[in-house]
Amino acid sequence: MQVILAQPRGFCAGVERAIRIVEGALKLYGAPIYVRHEIVHNRRVVEELGAKGAIFVDELSQVPTGAHTIFSAHGVSSGVEEDAKLRGLSVIDATCPLVEKVHKEAQKFSAKGRKVILIGHRGHPEVEGTSGRVEEGVILVSSVADVAALPLDEAGAFAYVTQTTLSVDDTREIIKELHRRFPDIIGPDLRDICYATQNRQNAVRVLAEQCDLILVVGDQTSSNSNRLRDIGLEMSVPTYLVRNANCIQSAWLEGVATVGITAGASAPENLVQEVVMYLGRAAPIDVQTLEGIVEQVEFKLPSELNEL
Repeated sequence: MQVILAQPRGFCAGVERAIRIVEGALKLYGAPIYVRHEIVHNRRVVEELGAKGAIFVDELSQVPTGAHTIFSAHGVSSGVEEDAKLRGLSVIDATCPLVEKVHKEAQKFSAKGRKVILIGHRGHPEVEGTSGRVEEGVILVSSVADVAALPLDEAGAFAYVTQTTLSVDDTREIIKELHRRFPDIIGPDLRDICYATQNRQNAVRVLAEQCDLILVVGDQTSSNSNRLRDIGLEMSVPTYLVRNANCIQSAWLEGVATVGITAGASAPENLVQEVVMYLGRAAPIDVQTLEGIVEQVEFKLPSELNEL
C-alpha cells in the first residue's frame, strides 16, 4: 500500500503558540492553570495538557477568584475579558494573532460607521469572540443564501470580515454575493485570510488527485478538519475524518492501493504517525510526503511569559 502524507498538515503557528502558552504557564506558575474552553479543538492535546495540570472550563464562573487563567486560541469577547478583570483573574491571552487581526479589522470598520458582516459558522468560539468585540454587533452569514436573504438596505454602509478557519475558496462565493448586493461594501485584503487554512486545503486537493482514499486526522469539533474532509469528498475521493487510528474501519481499506493522510491545524503529528503505524500493521506500506509549502511562521509568546 502506498501512503502519501500531505504537506503541510497538522499544527499551525497559532496552535503551537497556544500550547506553548499553557505549558509555559504551568512551568512558571505551577498547577493548576485554568483554561477557558479547549485551548484548541483536539481531544489528545486537551488530555495531555490536563495531565500536566491544566483545567479546562466552559465559563469563567468556574475559575476561582485570582487564579491564573488562559483564554483559548479562538479568542474571546470584550465581555469575557471585562468579567475576568472584575473577578481579579490573572489572565494570559492565547488568542491566535490572526484572530486578533480580525477583531481589530472589525472594530476599525465599525468605528468608521459601517455595519460589520461576519462570514463564519454560528456557535463557533471564534465567531462568538469576534461578534463580542464589536460594540454595535455584527451580522453573521454562513452561505450565499444567507446573504441573499439579509433584510438590509443595499445602499447602506457595510464591511465584512471572516472566520480565520475559512479559506479564500470557502468564502469566495459569499464575498461575491456580498459585493453584488452591496456594491460599496469593503473588506480585508485576501492576503489576510489565514495562511494555514488555505495551505492545508490546497494540499488536500493535490492529495486527492493521487489517492484512492483520504484520512483526515482531527476532531469532529474542528472546523478546519471537517472542511478538509469535505474537500476530499467534493473531489470524489472517499474521505474520512478520524480522531485517531482506532477510528479507522478495516472495510475502508479494502481494494485501496494508495491512502492519503492529512491533519487539521489543531491535530498533533503523533496522531498522524499512529495512523501510519496502523496502516503498516494492515499491509506492507511505502510512505512518502508530498512536495508542498514548508511553513516557517512563528508567533511570539505573550509578555507574561518573557522570563521563560
